[in-house]
Amino acid sequence: MIITEKKKRPLLLKNVWFALFILMGQVSLAQSIVLSSPDRKITTRIEIADKIFYSVSQGSDLVLDKSSLGLNLKSGYLGKSPKLLKKQIVSRNTSFRPVVPLKFSDIKNEYNELRMDFAGDYSVVFRAYNDGVAYRFVTRKKGDAEVIGEDAAIRLPEGYLAHIQQPGSFHTSYEESYKHLSLKDWGEKKGLATLPVLLDSRKKYKVLISESDLDDYPAMFLQTDGTNSLNAAFPKAPLEYEDNGDRSMKILKEADYIAKTSGSRSFPWRYFVISSDDGQLITNTMTARLASPLQMEDTGWIRPGKVSWEWWNDASPYGPDVNFVAGYNLETYKYYIDFAAKYGIEYIIMDEGWAKSTRDPFTPNPDVDLKELIRYGKSKNVGIVLWLTWLTVEHHFDVFKTFSEWGIKGVKIDFMDRSDQWMVNYYERVAKEAAKHKLFVDFHGSFKPAGLEYKYPNVLSYEGVRGMEQMGGATPDNSVYFPFMRNAVGPMDYTPGAMISMQPDVYRAERPNAASIGTRAYQMALFVIFESGLQMLADNPTLYYRNADCTEFIAGVPVTWDETRVLAAEAGEYAIVAKRKGKEWYIGGMTNNKESVREFDLKLDFLENGKNLKMVSFEDGINAGRQAMDYRRKESTVKSSDTIHIKMVRNGGWAAKIYGE
Repeated sequence: MIITEKKKRPLLLKNVWFALFILMGQVSLAQSIVLSSPDRKITTRIEIADKIFYSVSQGSDLVLDKSSLGLNLKSGYLGKSPKLLKKQIVSRNTSFRPVVPLKFSDIKNEYNELRMDFAGDYSVVFRAYNDGVAYRFVTRKKGDAEVIGEDAAIRLPEGYLAHIQQPGSFHTSYEESYKHLSLKDWGEKKGLATLPVLLDSRKKYKVLISESDLDDYPAMFLQTDGTNSLNAAFPKAPLEYEDNGDRSMKILKEADYIAKTSGSRSFPWRYFVISSDDGQLITNTMTARLASPLQMEDTGWIRPGKVSWEWWNDASPYGPDVNFVAGYNLETYKYYIDFAAKYGIEYIIMDEGWAKSTRDPFTPNPDVDLKELIRYGKSKNVGIVLWLTWLTVEHHFDVFKTFSEWGIKGVKIDFMDRSDQWMVNYYERVAKEAAKHKLFVDFHGSFKPAGLEYKYPNVLSYEGVRGMEQMGGATPDNSVYFPFMRNAVGPMDYTPGAMISMQPDVYRAERPNAASIGTRAYQMALFVIFESGLQMLADNPTLYYRNADCTEFIAGVPVTWDETRVLAAEAGEYAIVAKRKGKEWYIGGMTNNKESVREFDLKLDFLENGKNLKMVSFEDGINAGRQAMDYRRKESTVKSSDTIHIKMVRNGGWAAKIYGE
């Protein structure tokens, strides 16, 4: 018996050591790779264990905490028990000039890139920038691949506040107001969030989440169960569908996958802009830096500009110079063309009503005489843009060729309201076909920009925002987030320019006497702050003529820029931005409803040194906090050593142009 015990004890010890050896072996399989930003302030630690994890820190602060990524194909899950075959880190420091520069005419593209090749014919690529981090999958599979889902689990430290736009389903035009929820509250209320999402650490940094190079793949949404994790969600690929009216399609059957695509491809970038200063969100160019390269050889014909829009004011000019019955007819549109010509506005848009039927884009409304308007506009150097439903375009893809032959300059395509794989591909088919016939595109009823506008820069703008067409639903409390969120990822067709301004507690308005919430100076500032390759003047020419000083200013604000600087900014509270075009500078400021008055001292040290310059400014009048129409126009002389003091009332603004003698 004693002998037996002596034999068992060493065997037990041996089993314990063997178990420890196995455990240590498993731990040793976990690999850790560190990727730092060029300035070494942002650090990404990638851990390869049973899955691929990554954590991101800014300085000593943890920003993303052991988040995971994976791609679930029908043929297998990429990222499960990954076997790293090769890794490579490279550094890049280049620049490029976008065809339609909305922030900078020259964009610096400096980053460190880690490429990890795994067994199973796939890679994961991370990029570290001085203002954020991005990653993507790259696959090398034969034939087609069915993507069942994508694991993009973003794990956060506790305490984050999420600024989100929540639709009721994947069917959305991205026009909901923002909500501001803790992750716990978001989880309790459930629901999806569109991109971009802005996360506030409630410390000193914020994180903007979005995507770029979205191609042959659905747009990403985010959701949470109330824990400190966000998880990706995607609309399924539609298989069977039928028309549902003149501007929608009813999906009858969905696939069990989110995308059927080439097995050898790069997938969309998922990116995180990390800011310790809210102004960095406004000036970031991450979508552009991660977008696919330009696919067009000839871009010289692309002409960004401003456009006079009749829908918001219901085509209703009036007054002693209007000696015709106003409406969607020849005389009214000629009036809009004359207005545009007088103020150097490049285009007019003809919205719903220009065609005899919304289903037939080849037969104009006989009251309009479209060919005469095209001729008349050409004589005045004013181009014409036509509105269409996306479904009509889908059924008549030869319309681009016809419009080009007619002399139309661009199209506004509306009501897509989806972002599944089929619809994402529709956007690119439209951009490509329109470019072939030298037409630009403005997408309404659309998802947010995700890089197509750099691949095909004839895509001048997207709606995908709660814009001024929402009338009293377009509040400065909501809109002041746009420079930090929606406009931070790409061009935005908000349609500013209201000449009837009201404070929210007294708002009463509807077309044709449409009005906006916010002061007159606020409306003028939006032309400087909001970015769009096609910037609409939404109001009635009659009112613009009666407010000639304001009209001259907004008509003169460029839509493309050489340089952008943020003078003061706090997300959701206020934004004051200076932008340069050539040697001229423009400044725009906007604020919310929170404070009765906000005051700022703005340094003008960005101006050319040693020169006296003229400044024309528009500010909230003394009574603008109650009567939002009240404003003051001033002229002064300034120089680079000056500091100017400005005030903005609630829902107010400030706008200026600074130029040489």
